[in-house]
Amino acid sequence: RFLTDAACAFNQSSMATTMAMATVMAVARVGGARLAALRGALSTSRGSSSSSSSASGMAEEVAMGEPKLEEDFNGIHPSIVKNGPAAQSIVEYRNNWTMEEVRCLYNTPLLELVFRAATVHRQCHDPNEVQKCTLLSVKTGGCPEDCKYCSQSSKWSKETGTKATRLMQVDEVLESAREAKAAGSTRFCLGAAWRGTSQVGPRQFDRVLQMVQGVNELGMECCATLGLLNAEDARKLKEAGLTAYNHNLDTSKEHYDKVISTRKYSDRLETLQNVRDAGISVCCGGILGLGETEEDRVSLLHTLATLPTHPESVPVNSLVPVEGTPLAATLKAKEPPTTLELVRYIAAARILMPHSIVRLSAGRLFMDKSAQAFCFLAGANSIFTGDKLLTTPNNDLNQDEQMFEEFGLQGRQPFTYKRNN
Repeated sequence: RFLTDAACAFNQSSMATTMAMATVMAVARVGGARLAALRGALSTSRGSSSSSSSASGMAEEVAMGEPKLEEDFNGIHPSIVKNGPAAQSIVEYRNNWTMEEVRCLYNTPLLELVFRAATVHRQCHDPNEVQKCTLLSVKTGGCPEDCKYCSQSSKWSKETGTKATRLMQVDEVLESAREAKAAGSTRFCLGAAWRGTSQVGPRQFDRVLQMVQGVNELGMECCATLGLLNAEDARKLKEAGLTAYNHNLDTSKEHYDKVISTRKYSDRLETLQNVRDAGISVCCGGILGLGETEEDRVSLLHTLATLPTHPESVPVNSLVPVEGTPLAATLKAKEPPTTLELVRYIAAARILMPHSIVRLSAGRLFMDKSAQAFCFLAGANSIFTGDKLLTTPNNDLNQDEQMFEEFGLQGRQPFTYKRNN
């Protein structure tokens, strides 16, 4: 009955077939060990009492060393086991997904997809923990890039009314970090509207390094998003204590040219490689609502899940249109991504990248508590708190506190990143 249930429950995709085969193999190993123990006991039953005692002891030892279906599996699919400090997870970690596998997974009926994602989430993470992060724009506006969704581009600053600011002072930034920590954040993110670190003067970059060091000394995770990053600057950020570097792919490589023309998709992938090579955690995700198709979302998930290692952090953003940007004008007649579309994307990301932190990011302001609860159920386990996300408004801190209390959630503690080889 156990095998039949498992096969019926996981026969809808090639990934599911792999999981079902894992079930068969796991049960076969248990059964094989028990059968061997039983044969050993029976073969010595005619012998002396000491032999019988020895066989009995051997059978007991083997049985004790093997998982018990009712106690250890506890109704959970045996290809998914608890992942903790003293246990080894056999949730499938892959970065060789095919497009067809990702497409099949993404198109799974929604409730079935969420159920699978929630199961994986509970085996790899504490479902009651949601990390609070704070993002501060340490240098706003004046960016030479032409990301058609972004209000910080200098190409339409007159239309958006965004004024370029100078890079903040270290003391100002650290004061904001202390306030964020006091409000429950354990990750503090520094955002600068630059094309890349190599385009700014050494004194400005040195100031950012001091910010990183200061945030690190507060006992918080420190993330930075500074544009394109070369290998040398990545090394310096690592030495300063940077936990993670954010560089989103934004959308699929097929849709990318319709959104951005001043940097290539390959430039973004090269930055991610420089981050990995420096031993810094990769934070990389995308934005829903850029005029992309569902096939584009599948393609983006495929790219993320087939990177050399999965991103430690996967932000999921829903576009917040800013008046004056090209996309805000062209997308006026289109509906923004729905909650169910967002949930589908999060659930697929959770299954494809089981150990990554999935961050519910921009666009959360327009979601009620029930919508956010659905996202947490599907595998999201981080949010951004604070008044703003760079230049767009964000949820009220008191409302977030009430939501955490109502849902029984608690903050996630900061971690020390170890490179996953």
